[in-house]
Amino acid sequence: MTGFVTLDAFDHRLIERVRRNNLEPARVTAEAVGLSESAVLRRLRRLRAQGVIVADVAVIDPARVEPRIVLHVQVEMNTQERKTAEAFKRALKASPEIQAAWDVTGETDYLLTVAVPSMEDYEAFCLRELTTEAGVRSFQSMIVIREVVGFDPARRALRR
Repeated sequence: MTGFVTLDAFDHRLIERVRRNNLEPARVTAEAVGLSESAVLRRLRRLRAQGVIVADVAVIDPARVEPRIVLHVQVEMNTQERKTAEAFKRALKASPEIQAAWDVTGETDYLLTVAVPSMEDYEAFCLRELTTEAGVRSFQSMIVIREVVGFDPARRALRR
């Protein structure tokens, strides 16, 4: 779905609530935003149908699940040809090690967040995804020592 969706103050309050906790019971949300429970459910269905709410997900703390090495990788491509860029993006989307990827401006073309169990796994990832065959000229890796500010859906909320 393309284009902007017109939202009112209630919609913005609902979005703020589900950003923080999408499992909050509708009756609690209704009380907090000043609507009836049925109105909250109706609006949330509409926001999903319009593509405003695109997913209901769980944010997992990887440190609690398995040991991981997280790296940020700056990638410079050999060429800016569309065919090469599209193939590289498809490979990134298919790679389980990629946690996030951005097409950026500046000295590099892409910024990747990569998570792997070991440096051996990172080396295998690099050989598979960041070779000259993939159109990569060079890449620079930065290993994350510790997280300073973690992912917090509430911090990401648009402030009105």
